[in-house]
Formats: sequence, structure tokens, C-alpha cells
Amino acid sequence: MLEKTTKINFLYDFYQSLLTPKQRNYMSLYYLDDYSLGEIAEEYNISRQAVYDNIKRTEQMLEQYEEKLLLFQRFQERQQLFKKIEEKLRAHHIEDEELYSLLKLLEKLD
Repeated sequence: MLEKTTKINFLYDFYQSLLTPKQRNYMSLYYLDDYSLGEIAEEYNISRQAVYDNIKRTEQMLEQYEEKLLLFQRFQERQQLFKKIEEKLRAHHIEDEELYSLLKLLEKLD
């Protein structure tokens, strides 16, 4: 469950601008603020089932966006490459602080 939650959080970070305000609100409350379905339903004066259905549809939309755009996959690949570069630099005892700073700046661009 934690793995799914983590993935959905990343997908939400990448694709939230493609969601409606209502979808963003429900997802934010459920995944980021840890509200229960009942708490969200009470907040918006709708049924728990309506919240559940909206969240499930939104999760599916996020997955579909990722299938087409691959933003999260590419982010993960870049993170792995950054890690490998840093490991290689350390393995070769390269202590160039400017190089490490540039590497960190590249990582922050993601």
C-alpha cells in the first residue's frame, strides 16, 4: 500500500495541473493530508462513495497520463543516473566540489 501511495503522490506532483480543481482537492486531502473518505465526504457534503469514485477515476487518469508522457519514469531514470555519476566520482576519488555542486544543481532542476 505504501508503494502505491508513494507512486500516486509522485504522479500527482507531476500531473496535478492537468486535473480539475475538485480532483486536486480530493487527491490532496486524501493522499497528502491523510483525510479519510468519510472526512472528505463530510467536508464537501457528498457521499463517501462519490469521493471514492472520484479518487479512483483520478488515480486512473494519473496512470494514463504517465503511460503517455512518462514524466515520472524519466525522473526516476535521471535520479539513477545522478546517483551513478556521483558514485563514479567518489570511486575515483574525485573531490572537485564544483563538480558535485553542478551535479546537485542538475538534480534540483527535476
